Amino acid sequence: MNNNGKIIGTMTVIGALVAGVVGGGIFLTKNIGKSAREISKEEAMEDLPKLLKKISVTSVEPRKAQVEIGSSSLADELPNISKYPLSVSGNGDIDVEIFSSTEKSSKGTDGWLNEVAENFNNENFEIDGRGISVSVRPVASGLSVDYISSGKYVPQAYTPSNELWGEMVEAEGVDIQLVDDSLVNNTAGILVDKDTYSEIEKKYGTVSIDTIIQATVDGTIAMGYTNPYASSTGLNFLVSALNCFDSADMLSASAVESFVEFQANVPFVAYTTLQMREAAESGSLDAFILESQTVYNDPSLKNYKFIPFGVEHNNPMYSLGSLSDIEQEVLSQFVDYCKNDSSQKLADKYGFNQDFGYSSDIPEINGSSLISAQKLWKEEKDAGKPVIAVFVADTSGSMDGEPIAQLKKSLINASQYIGEDNYIGLVTYNSDVQINLPIDKFSLNHRAYFTGAVEDISPFGSTATFDGVAVAADMLLDAKEQHPDAKIMMFVLSDGVTNVGCSLKDISGIIQALEIPIYTIGYNADLDELGKLSAINEAASVNADSDDVVYALKNLFNAQV
Repeated sequence: MNNNGKIIGTMTVIGALVAGVVGGGIFLTKNIGKSAREISKEEAMEDLPKLLKKISVTSVEPRKAQVEIGSSSLADELPNISKYPLSVSGNGDIDVEIFSSTEKSSKGTDGWLNEVAENFNNENFEIDGRGISVSVRPVASGLSVDYISSGKYVPQAYTPSNELWGEMVEAEGVDIQLVDDSLVNNTAGILVDKDTYSEIEKKYGTVSIDTIIQATVDGTIAMGYTNPYASSTGLNFLVSALNCFDSADMLSASAVESFVEFQANVPFVAYTTLQMREAAESGSLDAFILESQTVYNDPSLKNYKFIPFGVEHNNPMYSLGSLSDIEQEVLSQFVDYCKNDSSQKLADKYGFNQDFGYSSDIPEINGSSLISAQKLWKEEKDAGKPVIAVFVADTSGSMDGEPIAQLKKSLINASQYIGEDNYIGLVTYNSDVQINLPIDKFSLNHRAYFTGAVEDISPFGSTATFDGVAVAADMLLDAKEQHPDAKIMMFVLSDGVTNVGCSLKDISGIIQALEIPIYTIGYNADLDELGKLSAINEAASVNADSDDVVYALKNLFNAQV
């Protein structure tokens, strides 16, 4: 695979994540899991050592193992397409399958394309005496690119949220043809609460993406957006921000410098839209991005001002590969059906086609430049600050067999997406806690020790999750003293509920006060307890089964470290 292919291969999924279904699902809560009694950071620093005295901790001598560079392919990482079942199944003699972005092919008011497809199929149209139909498969725009570009699964047609994804598919050398530039219109926007809106307007004279970005750079507001490898709105925002910095060349040195300055004042880039919205509801964010159709259907957002930005989310339709003449005709007829009065009235009802009197001034961007912009984001999203992360892996007896095998495979595979300037450690836990790898810079040498440490873990005993969390928190604090500008975070990987050691109640106040975001990955797990742990500091909890855990963990690491 060429370099562009590798970069596209690191795209995360996200519209599926936005819909809450990546890797088996996303679980986020508000306030659940947070300490009933808030404590100060100073109190937390005093309480943690007391907790650690009750925990049995051993250090494991790490073993260096061979690191296989680029050993896995994107196609191997992706789960079987059955993980994303059809939302509409056509049964015509000639059936055309369509990958569709999830905001128009999910349920309820997000199911516009499904309803249109069902109506189309019920018409029993024929071509030359043969029945025709369409099938719809909800797959997030970015995830679709992964399937299509890798060749893992290629449908006959593809309708992403916006044209940016189509440009990237074309840049990857895929045979893709634009059938129609807009099935239905949606608009990306920044939601700003009314007080913040007034503050920006008073200070900068007007409220636009330019002044919102400047207010973020100035530290006036806290702005949040979603991962541009995964989210259509996140990708649109990245492109729009870079264009604000330099409209002649969004990848120029001055644009990059301005982007780094902007990122330095962004609290975090959300792994999912749900995570971002939870942060906004808690008061952590003054402004965040969403599509207008989502805002229309959510009464809780009516008190926000909506500021349009970027390219239109015009939901284009593409054909993929060499369709037969009759398949092309089926697709053409379906596009016409999507655009008829009845279908468009339904779209209006579900919040599409809103008129904001807005037109994009973003110049046309080719796929190669978009891929470069994503790579820039990956390299600069932490504004030059390293990340210190500890991975906390469940090695209790219940992980024996397939779960531990998948945990090892996913950790080793995902490690290739961790930036070498970050600092990584590994802790495992069962009845007790083991420090398998002290925190150090993730050079190739440290990665070799990480690989060996992961390969050597074996399951037994009970499940002391929060003991492992406490030990990892202590490691993070020690490393933070050595690297005060670094961002700290934790990843907890488990399949079960804690049954020995510290409780969530014991640890939650400490974690909250220390402001350590904890991303949790459940292996065929009950997400309740893991979700509560992640919710303490508004991180994400991913439920991954054995079919997709490799891809899910790769995506999470790629987005965060």
